[in-house]
Amino acid sequence: MDKREARLEAGGQAGLWNGGAGHAWVEEQELVDRMFGPIEDLLLGAVAPGQALRALDVGCGTGGTTLALARRLGPGARCTGIDISAPMVEAARRRAANAGAGLDFVCADAARHAFVPGSIDLVVSRFGVMFFDDPAAAFAMLRRAARAGGELRFVAWRGAGENAFMTAAERAARPLLPDLPRRAPDEAGQFGLAREARVRDVLAQAGWEHVGCVPVDLPCAFPEAELDGYLARMGPVGRALETAGGALRERVLARVRTAFDPWVAAGAVRFTAACWLVTARAPAGAQRAGSCAAGAG
Repeated sequence: MDKREARLEAGGQAGLWNGGAGHAWVEEQELVDRMFGPIEDLLLGAVAPGQALRALDVGCGTGGTTLALARRLGPGARCTGIDISAPMVEAARRRAANAGAGLDFVCADAARHAFVPGSIDLVVSRFGVMFFDDPAAAFAMLRRAARAGGELRFVAWRGAGENAFMTAAERAARPLLPDLPRRAPDEAGQFGLAREARVRDVLAQAGWEHVGCVPVDLPCAFPEAELDGYLARMGPVGRALETAGGALRERVLARVRTAFDPWVAAGAVRFTAACWLVTARAPAGAQRAGSCAAGAG
């Protein structure tokens, strides 16, 4: 980790994703990539293969979607993943070590990074853009980085009420962990772009045009054998259990595991991800420049 990356380990989202949450995602990267495979397919399915695009994956995590995008676009493309989490970026770089040229990862806050104006043809994100403290300013930064007519494609969660699987652990654990943080409407986090009106307002403020916001319901699954590890490591409950005593930890996990019975059958965990597929274009007057990697150092 270099000095610039170390400075990201401050409070807020940076502190969260450079701490236990980031390390948990690294440890569970294979599960996460398998579980969210249908989201990746949806996100990249409309991207024509073999294009020599300069692409940016925002909130790239451990790099699964960035790598998939690079494979789809082929050797003539330049794909950059950016994430605020140093542990996840380090994992992404390890995964990409043998992927060849045209692929790199940047540890930085995409909302503040000095991208070269007009240097990006395609901006994508799989669940990576809901965490901005000032989303309009962040999307304006990304819009300035896009070329004239550059494309934005991302997937974000719809509301917590439509994603019971994603909130079941904290609901079940709250009687034993009363200090678990409660989710507030529109706050930076998993459901920060849950409302269509908010998505459209944020992108309009940021200067994106031709905004599309389509509700999609995607079936996701992973092996039942991996559920206990998922519950112990991921999400608000997983973070709370980092400091819980052994007896309390066992009680919480037993209670939470029972709450997931409705989604378990025939050796698999199956749930529906209620999401938005969001698309937009940068205005025709946006600037065009060189490689986006030139501004990624």
